[in-house]
Amino acid sequence: MCCLFFCEQRIVSNFLIEIKMDIKILGMGCSSCNNLHKQVINTLAEMDIVANVTKEENLQEIMKYGAMRMPALVINEKLIFSGKVPTVAELKEIIQKNV
Repeated sequence: MCCLFFCEQRIVSNFLIEIKMDIKILGMGCSSCNNLHKQVINTLAEMDIVANVTKEENLQEIMKYGAMRMPALVINEKLIFSGKVPTVAELKEIIQKNV
């Protein structure tokens, strides 16, 4: 079964769309981390952008990105920010720059 955000590829109206954006939410499951995850998914849907969105809660994996504060956002294996939940406007700008 295919879903909007968690597949490597998605078929839409008989067209195969290849996902070119990989987003990771780094954090240990705190409310801010969960809020960022929800906000990213909602913002992607609003912007009509398909992306692979995952949550990383393994501390060893999180440390590989150099994130010292949570939540953190990684797009296409690049640490974008850490230690805050951005506003919707900030998040839209970040996503648009990294599409």
